[in-house]
Amino acid sequence: MTTAVGAPARPRRTARQALPLVLAVALVLTAIAYPLTSGGARDAVSWTIVVLGSLLSVVHAGVSRGARTAAGLLALVAVTAIAFESVGLATGYPYGSYRYSDALGPTLLGVPFLVPLAWLMMAWPSWVLADVLARRRTARVAWAAGIFAAWDVVLDPQMVQAGYWTWEHPRPSLPGIDTVPLTNLAGWLLAGLVLMTLLDLLVARTALPPRAGPAAPLLALGWMTLGGALAHAGWLDLPGSAAWGVVLALPVLATLAVRVLRARR
Repeated sequence: MTTAVGAPARPRRTARQALPLVLAVALVLTAIAYPLTSGGARDAVSWTIVVLGSLLSVVHAGVSRGARTAAGLLALVAVTAIAFESVGLATGYPYGSYRYSDALGPTLLGVPFLVPLAWLMMAWPSWVLADVLARRRTARVAWAAGIFAAWDVVLDPQMVQAGYWTWEHPRPSLPGIDTVPLTNLAGWLLAGLVLMTLLDLLVARTALPPRAGPAAPLLALGWMTLGGALAHAGWLDLPGSAAWGVVLALPVLATLAVRVLRARR
């Protein structure tokens, strides 16, 4: 009797744990479509990427760490994103002066609803990768903030090219990227440090022991950065951000390789 009652639960647990990977694959396939489209179709692809990415973050957080962590992640990122972005729009700090186009749709305090979702898409995979790279909180937060900011180095020139936002003073900038100022990178590092510190505390206080591996968010992060760099070089005529994407990925890949080698000894 016990075996008969308990058996049906296993497929449900397996399906639930597979859902983040399904979302990650859907995200990758949608991202592949971005450089192959234009106009309104490209806008639709962009929105779909952000929705899938944010959904992946919440679902993976819930599956792997529990519902409290997932709900906290959603609330924390939404509040932090709107706070930083609304102050940035009003004052120019900490990113520099910029403005959003109407293409991103409805806004709250001047911030398009799609923007906090983009933060959510980026934040959880950045923290998950940092958790793989470092066990001490200080190092984990530093890695997560750096990954979060590095992701934007690849993403921002693409979004400027698409006309989603523009910078009033795009220079000085990173070599090879003449549309996004260095102040934006500094702002993302600051925002990342604040967000990842809060997120790390949230996970420490709410998370259950991990019940799913990091494969899904890491697949999304890897493709959106390295795959994005490939798209920038081959299809979008953004060689500078492509090169920076590869350069910024090297420390992460090297650290991962060292950890794998040590684990095998």
